[in-house]
Amino acid sequence: MPPNSDRPSSKLSHAAGFFELQLDGQKTTAYLKSIDGGFPRAQVVEEAIGPDTTRVKHISTVEIEPFSVEFGISGADCVLKWIQQSWRREYVRHNGQVTHANFDLQQTFEHQFSDALILETTFPVLDGSSKDAAYLKIKFLPEHVIAKKCSGPTIGGQQGTKQKMWMCSGFRLTIDGIDGLEYTNKIESFTVKQGVKKLYTGANRMPELEPTKVDFPNLVGTISLAYADKLLGWFQKYVVDGAQDAGAQRHGMIEFLSPDRASTLFRIQLYNVGIHHLEILQSTANAEQIKRVKFELYVGEMALDGQGTLGME
Repeated sequence: MPPNSDRPSSKLSHAAGFFELQLDGQKTTAYLKSIDGGFPRAQVVEEAIGPDTTRVKHISTVEIEPFSVEFGISGADCVLKWIQQSWRREYVRHNGQVTHANFDLQQTFEHQFSDALILETTFPVLDGSSKDAAYLKIKFLPEHVIAKKCSGPTIGGQQGTKQKMWMCSGFRLTIDGIDGLEYTNKIESFTVKQGVKKLYTGANRMPELEPTKVDFPNLVGTISLAYADKLLGWFQKYVVDGAQDAGAQRHGMIEFLSPDRASTLFRIQLYNVGIHHLEILQSTANAEQIKRVKFELYVGEMALDGQGTLGME
């Protein structure tokens, strides 16, 4: 044991505790589930000097690593509207901060950022048999950050029952003209990505950020074979028979439902949807299991629609 190890420390370690996100001074999610990134990383350059074997190292350009935050929907209207605008290609840049606090909610660290753009929005696995609460995960990249220790009043924000209402099991998939898809039992996690171009100008060490394309992902789901008649017919016509013109594409939506399935919290509108793969999942003889169909859909465009009980515009 080190000498004097029984002496009380003059400095206490900071527990992870809780985190609060603010955008433009407005409270968003009171307590984030997780937070990572947001710190600058310099590129190291190694240069030779004449014929000597010695190398001189120094740093050149600096890039900020993206923030990665996971949060529920309670009090998250500002973040959801930011996502909504990004998908519409209304590239809104936000300033804000992430405040770290201990288990007594006392502030310990402040991470300020400015001119941030969303890079990714990830939705969780939607599974009808799950009992887990659902959380969104976003990555956003700012042009500037300031990180410092701090102390101040306790953190707090909007709280309520909305987060308890959003469960991974509460969802419904519908596609125009494809009856039965509302019985989809699982949709794999999917991520919408926003491209960003980094531009180094003049003497600035940090790059300026300019948005590029928005990439909407494919959707992968499973459904009982008993409800897949229309889905199988669509696959036969669209893929096997080759009716792949734009007129054969369809629109639809994913609705996120309250636990009692009586109300819609918010939804994702799906446009120009086509099917490109379908298969019967592996089955075992004499096993008591539901025979399921796995399907993969491509989506031309998605729109976040908050006109349910969430109350977004």
